[in-house]
Amino acid sequence: MIDTATTTGRLLTAALDLAGKKDWAAVTLIDIAEAAGASLAELRAVFTTKNDVIAACIDAVDAELLRRTPKRADGQGRRDLLFDAIMTRFDLLAPYKRALKSIYAAEAYGLPLAGKHLASRYWMLQAAGIAADGASGALRVAGLAVTYASVFRVWLEDDDPGLARTMAALDRRLRRGERAIASFDRLAGVVDRLASEGPRILRAMLHGRPRTPTDREPDAA
Repeated sequence: MIDTATTTGRLLTAALDLAGKKDWAAVTLIDIAEAAGASLAELRAVFTTKNDVIAACIDAVDAELLRRTPKRADGQGRRDLLFDAIMTRFDLLAPYKRALKSIYAAEAYGLPLAGKHLASRYWMLQAAGIAADGASGALRVAGLAVTYASVFRVWLEDDDPGLARTMAALDRRLRRGERAIASFDRLAGVVDRLASEGPRILRAMLHGRPRTPTDREPDAA
């Protein structure tokens, strides 16, 4: 998943290795550079903050996940596809679980990376063939972000090789999210109709029914 033949790949590998050995909060950029056999100047050409390192990890996982996304089979439900995409993501993250625990404990998954997380959830929906654009799409992205964050915390503490707890939590939250999204979709439909037809309805209410050719006054005698 991470190409260690590149400077970026070596730096990412070194950062994750360090995070797995000590608190992420205590890891410095010079620590990462030295562990990767690079200079600070070489690191600065790729990353300017530790958040950039985490963002690059997210991008690497996204890219590999999309490469592994299979061609959709007829009759396969979108929720099943999304379930598979999320579990594939956890499979990709498994070698770095110890490091991710350290990063998560340092609260490094917070607001500064919110946009990156939302973009990642957008592509996970795309991988499942679920529309993620427009008002209703934004709601789906936000809903998946909440669902994923919740299940991610379960996964971090799930030491069962079969990930039974993780899969149960994911299934439960996706079903709950499916019901919520259905409600959001109905609301979005109402909003869209009001946006397109609202001005016409308002004019009719303010000025009365538009005149038609049959409403013409009779000719004067």
